Amino acid sequence: MEIDPIDGSDVLLNGIVDPARVDDLGRLLGFFGLPYELELSDESNALVREIRG
Repeated sequence: MEIDPIDGSDVLLNGIVDPARVDDLGRLLGFFGLPYELELSDESNALVREIRG
């Protein structure tokens, strides 16, 4: 995972996550009270799933 600052206080996490663990990542971010948007893409970079919390 790469962590990159973007506009304001927002942070971009970019990298590879096991698709079976995306919900775990969302729960972890939510546990710390962090707002988030997660996008899961397939091998051809097509959006498969989006999660917000």
